Amino acid sequence: MSLIYGLVNRLGDDLPISVASAHCDIPCKIYDPHTAQIAVLTMIRTLDIMAELPQSGELTRSQQAEFTRLVMQKEQHGIEVKEAVRVIWGDYFKQPQLEQFPEIHSLTHEIMMMASRAKQNLDRDAALTLLEKVNRFADIFWQSKGVATYTADCPYPPALPVVYPDLKS
Repeated sequence: MSLIYGLVNRLGDDLPISVASAHCDIPCKIYDPHTAQIAVLTMIRTLDIMAELPQSGELTRSQQAEFTRLVMQKEQHGIEVKEAVRVIWGDYFKQPQLEQFPEIHSLTHEIMMMASRAKQNLDRDAALTLLEKVNRFADIFWQSKGVATYTADCPYPPALPVVYPDLKS
């Protein structure tokens, strides 16, 4: 690393290279809670598919493989929920939004805790509660940008209510 650093420093002496800095992980103003909403919906759909597997007796090897894959998918999407919310909470929300929506800190913490709970078991109700909290997070996010929202069932399984930005308003 020091070799590269030294080379860049020498080039900087000879070339007009400007110093750049950024305050966020991604280009400014490109945030969208829909990623978290899709991840929660995927967790719920995964739970629904798991519930379709035989509940008594032994699973076939194929069913065991499917169950294992579904558990892995549910885990991965739970991580995606947490990551998407964490980035928006940590990088987007600044003092003016925090003053306007003082519940955002506790809501974000509740989302983190509920995502962990939804990952740890096969409790569909926990995942539904997580969706409610992520929808509230999305509503706050869009309100903070001055964008109206509406709620509608998503057009794919599990066909549950999701908060959407009303881009026509």
